[in-house]
Amino acid sequence: MEKITDIIQSIANEKNLNLDDVKDKVTQALINTAKRIYGQQYEFFVDPKSLKLYQKILVLDDDDERLKEENEQFLSLSKARKEAADIEVGDELTYECSLENLGRTAVNTLHKELEYHVQKLLEETIYKKYKDMLGAMVFGTVVRVDSEDNTYIEIDELRAFLPRKNRIKGEFFKVGDVIKAVIRKVYMDKNGIRIELSRTSPKFLEALLEAEVPEIKDGLVSIIASARIPGERAKVALISNSANVDCVGATVGSKGVRINAISKELNGENIDCIEYSNEAAIFITRALAPAIVNSVSIEDKKAIVGISSEQKSKAIGKNGINIRLASMISSYEIELKELQDNKKQDNEEAMKNLENLFKNI
Repeated sequence: MEKITDIIQSIANEKNLNLDDVKDKVTQALINTAKRIYGQQYEFFVDPKSLKLYQKILVLDDDDERLKEENEQFLSLSKARKEAADIEVGDELTYECSLENLGRTAVNTLHKELEYHVQKLLEETIYKKYKDMLGAMVFGTVVRVDSEDNTYIEIDELRAFLPRKNRIKGEFFKVGDVIKAVIRKVYMDKNGIRIELSRTSPKFLEALLEAEVPEIKDGLVSIIASARIPGERAKVALISNSANVDCVGATVGSKGVRINAISKELNGENIDCIEYSNEAAIFITRALAPAIVNSVSIEDKKAIVGISSEQKSKAIGKNGINIRLASMISSYEIELKELQDNKKQDNEEAMKNLENLFKNI
């Protein structure tokens, strides 16, 4: 049994698996092998310390009909008492089983069982590892780009894939490129573990911010929410957990060096950093920047925003991007209500009065 102990230790070290998990799989393999060799009807167990395989034999009364079946999982009381004088009906005797003495068939069966169970354990371990990493950023080297522009990336022990739909518009990758992405989905199919990556998810922006801004990584600044139209524009809501830290200033960096580095990674995506507020009206006002808002009225999950005609185009943004992002990051439906410009109204009244004056001359 020292051989099996050595095998377990070797497998655990080589595959970077938990030793107890490997022991459990080896135990399962030993029992399955014994059942295949001796028969599925037999009961076996493995001692957890010695890792020796044992067969359980049930002690029956001498007159029990089951003894006529010539089944080696039963033993008569009279025969059992030759081995243990105080044994009773219903007790169990255990006998050590040596698979090594059963020839090449048993050894080959055990080898296949071990291979199968260790492979399953390896898959389960890797699956759990990456399932726990959902939303986390990974680095990898492009190894293939298929005819549908899906990009396959080698990350550690697995090959992940970046679908075309999860790639920023205008991006193209070739074999050998090293790229960053976040893990969007982890699942199993007939081909094994599948890891889907994304560069368009708001989580990717958040992961880049955490990597680039020490204050975010250290917890001095928190990301409350983010929204993106990939490759074009994004908004991120931040809050400071320290009175001495300006959340927006820390994230943007001196002369915009931090936010520009992230924008470059995102194929030139413009990123607006907004200070978060618990007051929905204040937060929506900040989210609609660079537009200057006159008023915000909240009705359930709808925000009616009063704005001057001069600021309306800024609030909407090119192709409606600004208002869409503001709505996404605030989780409110935003309706713009154009206000009459007081100055313009005064000028119109003055002109009207002047016209009336000339009419009366």
